[in-house]
Amino acid sequence: MRSLLCAAGAAGILWSAAVVPAAADEPDGFTIGDPRITEASGLAASRTHPGIYWTHNDSDDGPYLYAVDGKSGRTVARITLRGIGTPRDVEAISVGPDGDLYVGDIGDNLGGSWNHVWIYRFPEPKRLRDATVTATQFDVKYADGPRDAEALMVHPKTGRVYIASKKQGGGGALYEGPQRLTTSGVNTFRKVAPVDLWVTDGAFSPDGSRLVLRSYFGARIYRWQDGRPKDLGSVGVPVQQQGEAVTFTADGRTLMYGSEGADSAVEPVGLSDEQLPDTAKDDPANGDGANGQGGKGSSDTELDPGFIKGAMALALATGLVVALRRLLRRR
Repeated sequence: MRSLLCAAGAAGILWSAAVVPAAADEPDGFTIGDPRITEASGLAASRTHPGIYWTHNDSDDGPYLYAVDGKSGRTVARITLRGIGTPRDVEAISVGPDGDLYVGDIGDNLGGSWNHVWIYRFPEPKRLRDATVTATQFDVKYADGPRDAEALMVHPKTGRVYIASKKQGGGGALYEGPQRLTTSGVNTFRKVAPVDLWVTDGAFSPDGSRLVLRSYFGARIYRWQDGRPKDLGSVGVPVQQQGEAVTFTADGRTLMYGSEGADSAVEPVGLSDEQLPDTAKDDPANGDGANGQGGKGSSDTELDPGFIKGAMALALATGLVVALRRLLRRR
């Protein structure tokens, strides 16, 4: 009898877990299936083509960018850049308010030994197909000397470019570029805030009110206020082979995390409460209460969605076991 009840309970748990749907506004993850993409180091959600994500390989793969469908994981376009030098260590990609894509050739695995790095910029193609485009190349230096970096972020309102340096054991920093990049000289980036994280990528929310920086095993999210980051705390990160990339979805409500490796997965993590960008919290469709902050006005407790689903599954399974026990007793 006990084994029968245990089996019924286990079946109930599996059944209830299967029928509990994900949040309606949280996209599914996907797997990058293109065999040419084995070191996806950057990720950026397209603003011209909904559901498309731009990525690229690390190191010296060549001047190539890939547009990947966020539903199928299929590459729908490969863009070849011309008009630039030979890429050295491409690490990041971001979309600017001008509709351009910015590519950060900013890695320095030799520990900050190169006296300059590069940023490439080109208009996001209006049609998704294999093509060769002319890019603008910008020379970049840091005011306090060379350093290794893997995160480049363009603010979606001001168009200003930021780079987060990578330093083992903390000690990294966020650097701000000039108001406008120039091709007539060196663009000097200056330190604006310390970052106690070994940053492998970062992104601004579409409305520019939030900044996320990730490392291999963690991430932090910041409120962007008066051109500076205000730390709001850690945010969930999926377990990945080598966590290298992050971007916001087009609506700003979800983070999409990418990893290096063949057939690498891009995985979603939903945001809530203060993590949500301002425009996402103000969205009437949010359904999170009058203050638009997930009901935080009535409670400061934040429950993980996975925990809620698990609790619901356990409750349904318990109810099934109790009902089955009563039925057997009647017999």
